[in-house]
Amino acid sequence: MAAKTENHNNLTTFFNDEYGSLRSYVQSKIRDTSERDAEDIVQDVALRIFSRPDDAIPITNVGGFVYNAIRNRIIDIMRGKKERKLPSEDIDGQWQEFAELFYGDADNSYSPEMEAALKKAVSDLKPAYRDIIIAVDFEGYTYKEISERTGIPSGTLMSRRHRAMSELSKTLENIKEFNYGT
Repeated sequence: MAAKTENHNNLTTFFNDEYGSLRSYVQSKIRDTSERDAEDIVQDVALRIFSRPDDAIPITNVGGFVYNAIRNRIIDIMRGKKERKLPSEDIDGQWQEFAELFYGDADNSYSPEMEAALKKAVSDLKPAYRDIIIAVDFEGYTYKEISERTGIPSGTLMSRRHRAMSELSKTLENIKEFNYGT
């Protein structure tokens, strides 16, 4: 019982002291999708570590143990994403499809400049809005899949995407009016 209490105390102290460093470590490894929020990954690993059975082997090197657990979790996430990766040559097609949401596809009324403006507008969105756009429109996740992975209700995700699309629409309309005077 004393080993369990000592493990728990050592882990608690380590997470309290090193939380920022752990987040920075995760951010340095992965940055590109909605599911890959550094804080979520650190908290998921912490939950798994603190949920270890009472009779588990005592942890002798807390730092090494935690960093290995985080590295393994990152690998798991990266492996799970492979089926969702888009070929690099298809990304232009994805941007064109996404641009058609705003401009329609009747006469290809969007120029390369407007497509660049759309890319910039997406990257300038709040992280939660940008993440939902990337997850749904580029990575092909459903709201249900995102909800199951993040714990965020589907309705909230839909709302965020709707607000993101509204912001993008306003931004691009302003750019279009400024550039073309329409």
